Amino acid sequence: MWAWLLRRLGQIIPTLIILSFMIFGLQQLMPGDPALILAGEERGDPLVLQQIREELKLDRPIIEQYLYWVGNVVQGDFGFSWRIRMPVTDLILQKLPVTIQLATMSFLIAIVIGVPLGILSAVKRDTATDWAANGIALFGISTPNFWLGIMMILLFSVELGWLPPSGYVPLWEDPIQSLATTIMPAFVLGTGVASVLMRHTRAAMLTALSQDYIRTARAKGVAEKTVVRRHALRNALIPVVTLGTIEFGRLLAGAVLTEQIFTIPGFGKLVVDAVFNRDYPVVQGVVLATALIFVLLSLIADILYMAINPRLRQA
Repeated sequence: MWAWLLRRLGQIIPTLIILSFMIFGLQQLMPGDPALILAGEERGDPLVLQQIREELKLDRPIIEQYLYWVGNVVQGDFGFSWRIRMPVTDLILQKLPVTIQLATMSFLIAIVIGVPLGILSAVKRDTATDWAANGIALFGISTPNFWLGIMMILLFSVELGWLPPSGYVPLWEDPIQSLATTIMPAFVLGTGVASVLMRHTRAAMLTALSQDYIRTARAKGVAEKTVVRRHALRNALIPVVTLGTIEFGRLLAGAVLTEQIFTIPGFGKLVVDAVFNRDYPVVQGVVLATALIFVLLSLIADILYMAINPRLRQA
């Protein structure tokens, strides 16, 4: 087990190196000159543009820029925001709690809705319950987040006045108000993920329920609840865990439209603002941090496989 874990940790390093190449290389393909944007009204002065390029090392060869950036990243320094003049690490640490809170709430909503519906739909296959669960999943997949968000604001904020229409309050400042400001965007994001989880859970459960060991358990007189919960569900959870980690990572990467509608200052809004302002260090830092989160989530998924299915620990 420990040898396997060390091997998986060793695979993270070359993965991150390749990701850093891609992040830095694709960043250079973005159109526009950051020096022109940062110069503002003085963009017509060649001396000002040259000074900005020298200060930001934009006049160096690309490989030298990359090595300088990677050398700082290894030391935990993601650079400074060219627009805000603030360390990128501080910006990430400011936005990360917001994104983690929103993503966690969304994912919990998705699990509570999606997994039970998937199990129920598989157990009650080809019944009215199955059709209703599939209809709910279809609605969640096909409904645009921005439309659902606007409708929820009109209903719960404008008409009923139950929840604030936008804004964000940190959890540690006022937990009740923080939950009030994030419950609607969390539900908007969670419904889409719940629909995907429901369909995959249903498919995995149907596959598990058709296996020989399930028929054997039923022939031995094992209670149906035990068959579903202890035999079918445990084996069906492996593909669901894979999908769940991917979806949770996607939520942590930031939901641009939802954050814009509800004015949530998360990763999505930070990246969009940085791209429009050609703030390369912020874009690179946020994307690299997001990539690291995905890599770690993949490792967590592998560990969960071992916990769910003991046979994998013996392989």
